[in-house]
Amino acid sequence: MLLIHANIVYSEDRAHLAVYPDSYIAVEQGRVQGIWPVFPEKYKGAPLTDYGDGVLIPAFSDLHVHAPQYLNRGLEMDLLLADWLDRCTFPMEEKFADPEFAKAVYDAFIDDMIANGTMHACVYATIHEEATSYLLERMDRKGIKGFTGKINMDRSASAGLMEDPMDSLQKTDAFLEKYSGNRNMRPLITPRFAPTCSRELIQGLGRLGRKYQTGMQTHLVESRWEAEQARVLFPECSCDTEIYERAGLMENGPVLGAHFIFPSEEDIRILKKYDSYAVHCPDATTNIIAGIMQAGVLLDGGVRIGLGSDVSGGHHIGVYTQAARAVQLSKLKEFYEPEGNRAITFPEAFFMATKQSGPLFGNTGTLEEGAVFDALVIDGLSDAARKLRPEQVIERFCYIGTKENIKARYLNGEAI
Repeated sequence: MLLIHANIVYSEDRAHLAVYPDSYIAVEQGRVQGIWPVFPEKYKGAPLTDYGDGVLIPAFSDLHVHAPQYLNRGLEMDLLLADWLDRCTFPMEEKFADPEFAKAVYDAFIDDMIANGTMHACVYATIHEEATSYLLERMDRKGIKGFTGKINMDRSASAGLMEDPMDSLQKTDAFLEKYSGNRNMRPLITPRFAPTCSRELIQGLGRLGRKYQTGMQTHLVESRWEAEQARVLFPECSCDTEIYERAGLMENGPVLGAHFIFPSEEDIRILKKYDSYAVHCPDATTNIIAGIMQAGVLLDGGVRIGLGSDVSGGHHIGVYTQAARAVQLSKLKEFYEPEGNRAITFPEAFFMATKQSGPLFGNTGTLEEGAVFDALVIDGLSDAARKLRPEQVIERFCYIGTKENIKARYLNGEAI
């Protein structure tokens, strides 16, 4: 039994925050029982944790992050995408053939992610099965809910990261068989993106998706080059997303298309058909100059959008920073390309970082009755001359806060 006093904020819906100042929330067996403006009589005598002016919010979800690139965050940010991959990303990922190196990096990655309030994540690993297994098992033991996958690619990458397609499929098959029954962290098929995968590999992954009823994460229309290259390499397909649909990879579980910056109408239609997610990674798209997602228009069109830190394309592992950046970039998009674009609001950005993504990880991402209690307490952001309202504390946290402003963390109803 857990009874907490705090200011309470969560997403009511896409456009509105639910705000409960100076209120009480009860949690039993890891789930929210309700919120009350006065101490609930039925819990009289129960121990109370009082956070005073602290603001209780749902924990964040990161729908796109590269764990092996953790050591690269904030480095080589003056490079554009192609050079950044060749000189920074691929050389780092090759080091994960060493399991001991991988363990040290993944331990630090997981701890920093939790410290920054991320309790749910969709994580890319590398092609290396031993290192990827360690990442999944370590996150699973921590109680983090999410997905990770062994990356698949057999062309257009450094020699040390390309696999024979049959070898790649056999290792992926073994990985899926071993972990498909996991409770917290589960496997996800992970073709890096279409230009790095042959037709043979993509079709084989489709068979594995059907066999294990496992979804997929990939980079989707991230750049104009990728979108065009996908059509060149798969001329039978009209767009990037159709490649995965034809292979049967869209219909077996959650599908996450990272970036989704240059979608055609057909890309959007297919993504919506399978109730899949587009993942907005604001810092990454500015660091490597891929482009700016049409977040407002896509939201209005019914596309599900979550947020991703995309470390190390993005330089900060905290998803809360991406909520602020998403607003900033949407304003730039509307200002410079007013036709067919609109700026998003902060409530919309916070919704993408929490409640919108919650269904991927069970009933979480909210503090509504019945929700799994994965939550954070935020404090230390008001000024002596100006006391902020609870919703203002959260907005300020997303813009200028740090992990030091997270005063408590709860996962599955337990303080961690």
